[in-house]
Amino acid sequence: MLECNRFAIQEHKKVLSSVQSYDIRNGDTGDLVGTAAENIGTVTQLLRWVVSKQLMPTTVEVREKPDDSLVFTLRRGWYLFRSTVEVRDSQGHLVGTFRSKFLTISGGFHVYDKDGNYFAHVKGRMFGFNYRFLTEDGSVELGSVAKRVGGLGGLAREVFFSADNYFLEVAPALAEQPMAKMLLLAATLAVDIIYKSESKGGSSLGDVTGE
Repeated sequence: MLECNRFAIQEHKKVLSSVQSYDIRNGDTGDLVGTAAENIGTVTQLLRWVVSKQLMPTTVEVREKPDDSLVFTLRRGWYLFRSTVEVRDSQGHLVGTFRSKFLTISGGFHVYDKDGNYFAHVKGRMFGFNYRFLTEDGSVELGSVAKRVGGLGGLAREVFFSADNYFLEVAPALAEQPMAKMLLLAATLAVDIIYKSESKGGSSLGDVTGE
């Protein structure tokens, strides 16, 4: 999976389900390379119908096809005003963290590596899925997310880029850095699964300035 430099992320639409899941495809070929799905207990699933999802913890497992081996997990604990999301590899080792901005007009979150060093922030329309991951000073783009991309034929666009799908492109400079790509893919999934949920409570907004 992490050999890819472009990823198409396709959400599964389920009726009467409180759990989110996705297919992850090679953005160049359309081949299925992995899946992402929340892994939460039955009690938590039931509580989501009566307690706001944004307040509750969640775990997301990302697995590689065809053997469904675990690649990484995202974990967020109970949420109040400011959440922290951990990314851990298949052995449970910390890869990085996402920390939501605290009481800012712009909303959004920062990405840190396993040592706590600043890795990236989000700039653009996070909840419109048109945004970029930039270095701390904003001078280097590490990746970008969009609803529509060039380089694919019309059929592929119809199949893989409908209204509920989006596309991550990793900067060429990170092509040989799987841990960096893991962080960017995890951050992209976190926007949809975690931070979009938080925004419903008014803590984050769709326009992210990266402040």
